[in-house]
Amino acid sequence: MGVGGTLEYLSGLLSSCHKHKKKKQLRTVELKVRMDCEGCELKVKKTLSSLSGVKSVDINRKQQKVTVTGYVEANKVLKKAQSTGKKSEIWPYIPYNPVTHPFTVQAYDKKAPPGYIRNVENTATISVGKQEDQYTTMFSDDNPNACSIM
Repeated sequence: MGVGGTLEYLSGLLSSCHKHKKKKQLRTVELKVRMDCEGCELKVKKTLSSLSGVKSVDINRKQQKVTVTGYVEANKVLKKAQSTGKKSEIWPYIPYNPVTHPFTVQAYDKKAPPGYIRNVENTATISVGKQEDQYTTMFSDDNPNACSIM
């Protein structure tokens, strides 16, 4: 460890006594941004790269997807993307897996890229389960008033 390293270490110790600042975590923020041409793509990339803490900006124009990696917060990146005048939102899609995502009407979006579905809560299977319980208890032998036909 040289003189420069020793000075950095000591200054780090001294500054930590006065302030205990929380370090930001490295995050990946995915956005859906409406881009039509290369000019739109460059405008969005330049604007998002100007944010402090951004390490990289990757754009997939075909999927309308922008991936920002760095020490940034998702809502700040979204606001900066919206400041370009482009329609922006947090990436609403998840990879499609038929086993974990059974058919739900709200999940299938025509605008979703191939292999993706919209990220929605799976409430359809819960309501079907409750409905089946009602039918099985309707014809129960334990309840004499369950079926008046017998």
